[in-house]
Amino acid sequence: MNYFTRDTKVFDVINDEFLKGFGRMIFPLNRNIPQSMTLNDVGDIYVWYNHISPDKTVEIINYMKNESDKGNRIFYDIYTDDEKKTNPSLSNTGLFFFKGKSNSKFAVINAGGGMVYVGAMQDSFPQALELSKKGYNSFALIYRPGAHTAMQDLARAIAFIHENREELEVDVDDYSVWGGSAGARMAAWISTYGTEQFSSKRYPRPSAVIMQYTGLSEVTGLEVPTYSCVGTRDYIADYRVMEDRINRIKSNGTDAMIEVFNGLPHGFGLGEGTIAEGWIDNAVRFWESNMKK
Repeated sequence: MNYFTRDTKVFDVINDEFLKGFGRMIFPLNRNIPQSMTLNDVGDIYVWYNHISPDKTVEIINYMKNESDKGNRIFYDIYTDDEKKTNPSLSNTGLFFFKGKSNSKFAVINAGGGMVYVGAMQDSFPQALELSKKGYNSFALIYRPGAHTAMQDLARAIAFIHENREELEVDVDDYSVWGGSAGARMAAWISTYGTEQFSSKRYPRPSAVIMQYTGLSEVTGLEVPTYSCVGTRDYIADYRVMEDRINRIKSNGTDAMIEVFNGLPHGFGLGEGTIAEGWIDNAVRFWESNMKK
């Protein structure tokens, strides 16, 4: 059922009864949202992003509403109530769950936003929804902006999924970590250095990392198989830097690939209606080719 339309006000979504308790985290917590803003214009608050689709925004929010209306849980806290009382900032974190097939493999997706805000509506919700349509269990992380806190939250999220795999009905083998822009750096760091480096217990590293438009250049030799994509008109993440990194990962004997899309700027998300449309299918095939079980 389509509860929301392009003309729905953002605050009507945030305050919706069935989204109570987490509706505020659907949109960036630390961005100014005018009371009169509708879903049609919500792209205005996502700095550094392009090709934001109001129709995709509406589809995502209606998905959340319908799932909640049916009694399906779509949001999980990753910290306990006691932890949040001790550190109130932990209340601004959690996982939005886009359920695929029961006991299928999972992906964790991290939106970008320059470590200033979390641009989930362009950089993680759309990807998570599409992965769930393909049968994969997908989690979009809402983290605390800032490199240190973001990595702590990502490590905790991976721990949470592993520790609650039976309740969540997910296969924890051969999972993948995704991200766009700053979120791609998070994905690369967690897969290279491991959860144990970010205030968590040690959990298996992912079987693949999927990275969109980030200018990360470091290569340690510990990288897992890596897929990347970027546009040639991206003035935040230089495609040549990304190409060089992928080539160095490959030279170390690790599977890696990159897609470079002529003329695209930063933050194109799914790239629907652009030359990049369909990249997510290639990324999924890359992930699947690196599954061991």
